Amino acid sequence: MRGLRRFLILLATVFLAACGAATPDDPWQQLGAPAPSAVATALPTARPSPTPPVPDSGWQVLRPGLEHRAINLVSGEGEWLENVTLLRLEPAHFHFDVRYRPDDPLDLVAWQAQTDAILVVNGGFFTETYQATGLIVVDGEASGVSYESFGGMFAITEQGPDLRWLPAQPYNPQETLHAALQSFPMLLTPGGVVSISEEDGQQARRTVVARDRKQRVLFILFNRGHFTLYELSRFLAESDLELDVALNLDGGASSGLYLAQPALYAPAFSLLPTVITVHERP
Repeated sequence: MRGLRRFLILLATVFLAACGAATPDDPWQQLGAPAPSAVATALPTARPSPTPPVPDSGWQVLRPGLEHRAINLVSGEGEWLENVTLLRLEPAHFHFDVRYRPDDPLDLVAWQAQTDAILVVNGGFFTETYQATGLIVVDGEASGVSYESFGGMFAITEQGPDLRWLPAQPYNPQETLHAALQSFPMLLTPGGVVSISEEDGQQARRTVVARDRKQRVLFILFNRGHFTLYELSRFLAESDLELDVALNLDGGASSGLYLAQPALYAPAFSLLPTVITVHERP
């Protein structure tokens, strides 16, 4: 088991590199992309201030069933370590989906224009040719190869969104899924159990999809790239978010989200073949 965990951490590092996951000290300056503010970026964008304005905004209702929160982590010496953008959704208010265009990847703004979603979040890992590394289900049609005995799956069924730990609930080719994507590693397994036991030392921007004990779906973006996977899993477990399960999505240059109304934009710095979309139910 220890060797398997080490292998998966190494594998995650390889895929992060493949997806352009190197994180410069000041990515917005070096990559020439719009700069997120301390609360993710509201369009139009501006460069972040050198110090965070508030440690924790608390949960703020943006629309029925959708809440936003910004957390800024600061060291004892006053160094701004991490800016965390959180969106928490009540599934009854929204329709979730997965979109996949390996032959024509798009940035988040273009994905939102294509889908007219109120929220677009980057998906799982992909190769240099924009092929998803795990199983993808779009409009009920599956493609790719499912991970076995590791990782997790964000799936949409007739009952709504589901977040699975694949070793405990593997993909069944006979089951009916409207949409799904797979990624790795699981950061928290069911019950909020930390699943990363070894430190790989790789800091990067991270995107996480999670489910809390009230069955709400959370998308969490770690904008500044402070955490390793090991540190991230412990931060989530020790937080006040009451998470039941959490899955790491693609990170580094691929991390980003775009909320259209009201506008919050944390840009990904690479084109994305796979995204999770959210539409408001009629």
